[in-house]
Parts: sequence; structure tokens; C-alpha cells
Amino acid sequence: MSADASSDTDGAPAANPPPISALRLLRNPGFAGLLVYRLLAMLSYQIVAVTVGWHIYELTRDPFALGLIGLTEVIPYFCFALFAGYAVDHLPRRKLGMFACNGLLVTTLMLAGVASGALPTGGFGFDTLTIYVAIAVNGVVRAFLSPVYMSLFARVLKREHFARGAGVSSVVMQTGLVLGPAMGGALIAWGGKTSAYLVAAGFALAAAIAIITLRVSEPAPQAERAPVFKSIGEGLRFVFNNQVVLGAQALDMFSVLFGGAVALLPAFIHDVLHYGPEALGVLRAAPAAGAVLMGLRLARRPPQKNAGRLLLYAVAGFGLCIIGFAVSRDFWLSAAMLMLSGMCDGVSVVLRSTILQLSTPDEMRGRVSSINGIFIGSSNELGAFESGLAARLMGLVPSVIFGGCMTLAVVGATAKLAPKLRRLDLRDLQ
Repeated sequence: MSADASSDTDGAPAANPPPISALRLLRNPGFAGLLVYRLLAMLSYQIVAVTVGWHIYELTRDPFALGLIGLTEVIPYFCFALFAGYAVDHLPRRKLGMFACNGLLVTTLMLAGVASGALPTGGFGFDTLTIYVAIAVNGVVRAFLSPVYMSLFARVLKREHFARGAGVSSVVMQTGLVLGPAMGGALIAWGGKTSAYLVAAGFALAAAIAIITLRVSEPAPQAERAPVFKSIGEGLRFVFNNQVVLGAQALDMFSVLFGGAVALLPAFIHDVLHYGPEALGVLRAAPAAGAVLMGLRLARRPPQKNAGRLLLYAVAGFGLCIIGFAVSRDFWLSAAMLMLSGMCDGVSVVLRSTILQLSTPDEMRGRVSSINGIFIGSSNELGAFESGLAARLMGLVPSVIFGGCMTLAVVGATAKLAPKLRRLDLRDLQ
């Protein structure tokens, strides 16, 4: 199969497209190369996320400081996301992906310098400040990662393969979410924070090489480019005028915003479960492990009928699992609750990705993906800040229970306010 599927995505799909296996999709060199890029970038980012959380908590012993990690990253992400989407729609996508990976490399080396003492910080809390500065820069470069991936996804697969491709992609992404935290925790325990940061820098460099050597054709440069703000406005109008896309994005944003407990895991490990950094890696990896199992299932049988209803049920299940995690005092029960939450989230990821790919015109994928990133990607960081603030105001365990209950409320509100999403059948979008 050719790596260039752009002509297939522009035309209408066959009335009865032949089924294709996940293994056959992986024989597509463009798709396989794109997944390698995504996995390597994910490993780099996740190792840094685990190491930074442990690093900051060692320095401050304050759950609120963990929440500030998310806020520090999301503010620059917000500022640059829409412009990143515009750039992806108008500039060479592989070069932008390489730029983003090189940005990850630089910020990770900066963090390694702080951890090793090679980068002078002057003491008096400036080491913590330097870490937050590196995280802020990371937020800028991260704004490019998802739009680049989502735009190239539609160039390497035929339209009728989007649903199965989203399942395979989810497995790869969640594999990175499993391996990254586990590697991060192990590297901290056995080699120290500096070693963890340096390994993450190696993955970032490898991701840059993978994306620039990717076998894929890109759209021809436009003779005339629309003004930046007019072009961004077109993307915003598309999302906010599409009840299905907007409903799916808002559902995930608010559920993760209130239901995320991952940012508080260092505090749970220290104060509730009483384990070390290797346990942090296990708990960080548990949700992704569940999502991998679910992704494997959905890659074999992509959901079609009653997709909207299934999405709502999955997010409700996520909220219930977060409540179960909060009340657990046993390490392995806590890990099981997080794993079940990942299985529910895996359903949400595949359905949301498929909805976005099937609903978005090719020339707007960068902008729509960046808007999706603001809804989805930023919700993790805002959720981390909300979790830290709620833990300070309510206490560690009550704040997570509150978040799970709010997730259930979000599901109810979405089901009422977005009836088209509730009744969605993916075959209607094809």
C-alpha cells in the first residue's frame, strides 16, 4: 500500500470497503513511521512528566506545587496552540514535527542540568523556578506535536480505515503511556533524576529523526495564505458549529479537568500508600495499561453502532473508577482502579479520534486538531492544577472523590445538551 493516501481521503469511500486487519495497516510504511514518531515522543514526554513530579515534590513536599506543574505548562500551550494549528495547515508538517521534538530535547537537557547541578541556579528556590521555566517552554513546543500527528494521519490512511487506524494508534499511544511512566519511575529509583532526564532526551532526538524521515507526501504549498486570525476563526467556527465534535471535546475536557488524579500520585504514594518512586511508575502506567488492552480490542472491532451512547457510558465509568481509587488504601486495588479508568478512557480516545478525523476537512486538520488540543490536551494540565488546588482546600482524598462526582455530572449534562452526540452512529459520518 502506498504511504500517500491523500487522493483516497479527498474522494468518497467505497460503498462497501473491504475489511483490513491491524497488521495490514502496520505494513503501510507511512502509517508505521508515523506511529514510531508518536511513540518516541510520548516516551520522552512521559518520562519527563514522572521525573518532574518527583523532582518538584522532593523540593517542596507540597501537593499544590504539583498542581502548578500543569498550570505552568498549559498557559504557554494556550497562547501558542491556535497559531501552531495554523502553521501545520500552511507549512511543511514534518519540519514542524522535527522542530517540536528538538524543543523537547532542549528542555529535557535543561532539566537534566538542574538535577545534576551542572546548570547553576543560585539556590534559594531558583532550582524550582528553573524547572518551571523548562516546563513552560515544553508547553510551547508541545502545541505542535498533536496537530502534526493528526494532519499526517489523514495523509497515510484511507478514509474508510480511520476507525481501525485510530484503534491501532490508541494502542501505540497508550503503550507509550505505560512504558514511559514505568521507565521514569525505574530510572529515578535506580539511576537518579539526571539519568531519567537524559534517557528522555535520547527519545526526543530519536523522534525528531523519525518524523523528518517519514515516507509521506504533503499538500502542495498554497499560492496565497489566508490571514492568520481569519484562518484561525474558520477553525473555531467549524468546531463550535458542529454539535458532535464540540460535544465530544467538551465531554472529555471537563471529565479530565475534574476527574484527573494522576497529578496527585506522588502525594498518594508518600502520604496514603507509603511506597517509593518505583510504585509511582506503576500507578502512572496503570491507566495506560488498561487503555492498551481496550485499544487492542477496539482495533480488532472498531465501534460503529451507538457510538455516542458508548462514549457517554465510558466517561461515566471513568468517573466511578476515580472515586474507587480515592477511597482505596491498598496499593494493588488502587492500581486496579486506575487500570479500569484507563480502559474506559481508551474507549473515549478511540471514539473521539475517529469522530474528529471523519468530521474534519483535510485543509483544516491542523487548526481543528489544535482546538481539540486546547480542549483535550490542556485539560490534563488544568486538571493537574485543579487537583492541586482542591487538595489544598479539601484535603487529598476528598478532592479526588469530588472530582469523580463532577465527572458524572458532566456526563449527565452532555447527554442532555448534545442529543446529536448521544444518538451518534459512526456510519453516519462515513
